Amino acid sequence: MAFPFHHPFALLSFMSLFSLLLITCSCSRQLRLHNVSHTLVLDSSWSLAGATWYGPPEGFGSDGGACGYQGAVGQPPLSSMVAAGSAALFNGGKGCGGCYEVKCIENKACSGSPVTVVITDQSPEYGNDALHFDLSGTAFGAMAVLGKAHELRNAGVLKLHYRRVGCNHAGVNIHFHVDAGSNPYYFATVIQYENGDGDLSQVDLQEGPKKGTWLPMQQSWGATWKLNSGSPLRPPFSIRLKTLRTGKTLVAINVIPEGWQPGQTYQALVNFHA
Repeated sequence: MAFPFHHPFALLSFMSLFSLLLITCSCSRQLRLHNVSHTLVLDSSWSLAGATWYGPPEGFGSDGGACGYQGAVGQPPLSSMVAAGSAALFNGGKGCGGCYEVKCIENKACSGSPVTVVITDQSPEYGNDALHFDLSGTAFGAMAVLGKAHELRNAGVLKLHYRRVGCNHAGVNIHFHVDAGSNPYYFATVIQYENGDGDLSQVDLQEGPKKGTWLPMQQSWGATWKLNSGSPLRPPFSIRLKTLRTGKTLVAINVIPEGWQPGQTYQALVNFHA
């Protein structure tokens, strides 16, 4: 298409407007891309804590530890990037599933770049550290300069910088692993892979025939929540979750089906926003 410009000032005005539009479009695209890749930071400032590692040098610490995740800690999405937290981090089990960025800078083998770990176990207290991370060998080595993981693991107790971040188990919805001791009168489940806060303050169960009636579950230990009933529970079960830090609520509708079996894992169709 041709644009007739009978005056030089008309051509100059059009070129100025066209350049402005190009600049505006380019900036908008950059902002959108930045937002897509941005990590949700729940604590804006970094704090100090002590750090050690346990288990095999390239392993996942212990087999699930005090949160009850069992062998899942070594499989995606956790992939051995896990840690045991001291009492304030573990929080009586309510800290299970919380995500933290950690980095070390005081040793020459430290890369200074943060890595993300998930709380899956409880750590003993160490010395005068108010907070302590006992990382898996894999996670501890991930803080090192490339090729220096072994050297860093030999450094002993380190000081690391940490901050709370939102969990992002990309492509994975919440899992409910039914406790092996569950029966028609007693239901218990380990809850895994919550995005966002990662930890829970409240869990409720709704029986299929009783729409609108929510039965409060109790935290049993670690990431396991239980319900003792005086009468047989009637599936399917919907489970409502409330996060600990921000109080967000989500319902996994009919996630535990009729004919459910102890020891089986059931995946919801939903997860919190990362």
